[in-house]
Amino acid sequence: MQIGTAAPSPTELASAKHHFIHHKSIQDNYNVGAFEKDAITLLDDLFKTKDVVIMVGGSGLYVDAVTKGLDYFPKVDPSIRETLNKELETKGLEFLQQQLQNLDPISYKTIALDNPHRVIRALEICIGSHQPYSSFLNKNKDKRRFKTISIGLTADREIIYHRINQRVDIMMQEGLLEEVKTLLPYQDLNALNTVGYKEIFNFLNDDWELDFAISEIKKNTRRFAKRQLTWFRKKEDTLWFDYLTKIEDIVTKINNQIEKK
Repeated sequence: MQIGTAAPSPTELASAKHHFIHHKSIQDNYNVGAFEKDAITLLDDLFKTKDVVIMVGGSGLYVDAVTKGLDYFPKVDPSIRETLNKELETKGLEFLQQQLQNLDPISYKTIALDNPHRVIRALEICIGSHQPYSSFLNKNKDKRRFKTISIGLTADREIIYHRINQRVDIMMQEGLLEEVKTLLPYQDLNALNTVGYKEIFNFLNDDWELDFAISEIKKNTRRFAKRQLTWFRKKEDTLWFDYLTKIEDIVTKINNQIEKK
């Protein structure tokens, strides 16, 4: 999954030590909770010899899991999620959204309702625990033994969307179609229910034309980027820089923040 995940190139990997790149099989059951534990274990080790560690990523949920900790949720019967996934296919996302509004009005107003994974996660907790998903949020969490400085890059939305479209075209030129073909036997795995793969699967299964599949990858990636922007712009302590800002200026600002910490 080198191309579809836009993983760092061999040259980039050689320029600085990376962690958690291709460290799991698509058949592994891996989630944000497991990532939190792995990341904190690694950080405890890295901080023995380093004062500063840099985490780079796009998923706000995974970033918060490491920097702030996760909320505790009770274990629920896996069959609940299976049922909800079937309802998503047969009845649609709006049906699940309405169900969430009835069971947990607070979560209905706060989570990303256009993200079926988030809606299903909230619903399975509501149904499995007989308590609102929101009732488990922001309880006592393990305090982190490190301080965090959050950095964000900004650009006009038109530029971001143009870059996304361009990036998808480059992925296709680099062989995304051939990469997805090799994964066709595993298309039902959760790890492959992601942007860039599920659209090509629809083409390979003769459900879509290739041009339409590519346009859907671009559209769904733009939607994902929009959700990212919404998530990160809520972080009041983030240091924002225009993407054209000189690296030296950003480094100076970060060093000033480190001294204050």
